[in-house]
Amino acid sequence: MTIPAHVLLTFGLLALTVLSLWAPLPAIRGNRAWPWCGGLVLAILAGLDGGILDWRAALSSAVFAAPAWGAREARGKYTRALLLALTAVAALALALHKAPGFHNPMLAEGIQFSRDGIPFALWANFDKAVVGIVLVGVFCDRIGSVAEWRELLRRIAPVVASALVVVLGLGWLLGQIRPDVKWTPYSAWFLASNLLITCVAEEAFFRGFLLEKMARTMRGWRGGVIVATLATSILFGLAHLGGGTLLALLPTTAGQHYAAAFLLSRRVEGAILTHFALNAVHFLAFSYPALAR
Repeated sequence: MTIPAHVLLTFGLLALTVLSLWAPLPAIRGNRAWPWCGGLVLAILAGLDGGILDWRAALSSAVFAAPAWGAREARGKYTRALLLALTAVAALALALHKAPGFHNPMLAEGIQFSRDGIPFALWANFDKAVVGIVLVGVFCDRIGSVAEWRELLRRIAPVVASALVVVLGLGWLLGQIRPDVKWTPYSAWFLASNLLITCVAEEAFFRGFLLEKMARTMRGWRGGVIVATLATSILFGLAHLGGGTLLALLPTTAGQHYAAAFLLSRRVEGAILTHFALNAVHFLAFSYPALAR
């Protein structure tokens, strides 16, 4: 697969920005946000130069980041609640490609990863990546040591195993997928973009932001955490409703596993890695995204 140089540069910088969220870099004057903030600015400049973005994209990103920072620093309860609501609305606008200024390149169209699968279009989504970078950077405590990564993997291992068996088994039982082991010319790009853009953005929003805020608010309620988990899992399923009712049921079930990984580990990384493990096995070992009818 041949990718234009300006797309490689822009999304290469964007990928480095995502990775910088977990880079063990020193603080400058007490500020540990400079790597991802600086990386995002460089990626935006590259996107502007390459025509992937226009000035409205820079403005949209700033309009999203401003209330997020404000919500983190706000002291008043009602001010914080308002800023969090604005952050959620802006995040959805970006993730659903409703914010202006983003001209996301389509790298390939009508790909059939599986012989009997639904045709698939491969996109490079800058706007969705912005969601993950800002939400993780502003709201999520990140892992900073090898020991913490080991503990995280130990905690989420049973959840990952359950997600693979339950979600993929349910999809096979419902006739949505079938075993189909493969490696294609698009696989490396798909897996990298799925991890760094899709999984980071979706888990940052649904678990690191939405579930964390709801569970904290409902902590004093009887069964509050369970209600928050079910609510965010259903919302996650509804976000995938475009693929059909059955394809919304499977993400809802998957979302419960991602929530479990987040709650067990108390880290957004747990949800991200569980999400990616399921997506990667689905893509590499089963028909993707689903069987054609």
